[in-house]
Amino acid sequence: MTDSSNKTQRHNARMQRQKSLVDEQIKQADQDKGLLLVITGNGKGKSSSGFGMVARALGQDMRVGVVQFIKGAFSTGEETFFRRFPEQVDYHVMGDGFTWDTQDLTQDIASAEAGWRVCQQLLADPDIDIVLFDELNIVLKMHYLDIDTVLEDIAQRPAMKHVIVTGRGAPQKMIDAADTVSRIDDIKHAFRAGIQAQKGIEF
Repeated sequence: MTDSSNKTQRHNARMQRQKSLVDEQIKQADQDKGLLLVITGNGKGKSSSGFGMVARALGQDMRVGVVQFIKGAFSTGEETFFRRFPEQVDYHVMGDGFTWDTQDLTQDIASAEAGWRVCQQLLADPDIDIVLFDELNIVLKMHYLDIDTVLEDIAQRPAMKHVIVTGRGAPQKMIDAADTVSRIDDIKHAFRAGIQAQKGIEF
């Protein structure tokens, strides 16, 4: 038997074992529920991942709610794009900009509290299938909102509503409550090489 044939046989055997494992995992996944997904870490792409799921949900004819904390001093590409679908996307920008720009603790807390009141409405709305709370982790990390209140409100949502929470520094309680947690690492970033934020990439 040639080396090529041996390689093909080994590959096929490996793939068959993999298929058996995956098939068994699919068989055991018999629950159906609304998920709490957390995307955190210091790397770039947390909000991008969240908005990618929003786009996927629209492709499935789902209704979506979006609340953006922190961001708000300038318009982003995702806001401009998703506002094109007003019947499917309920979009709210509640931030006043980055905390190092605002430098106003009272204002930042008030904005966070106003933002969470909108989140509560979206969580309770039975017609909305999925909600994205962009940069909520930062708000919680800064203690602008009470983590226990936030988690209790999320837990009281309709059974099949999905919740996506983004932002660096996710509190451990948020991670513990989540069904899926992804951490995006910061390996390399163009900004540290002196390259400005680019349209379509950062905003």
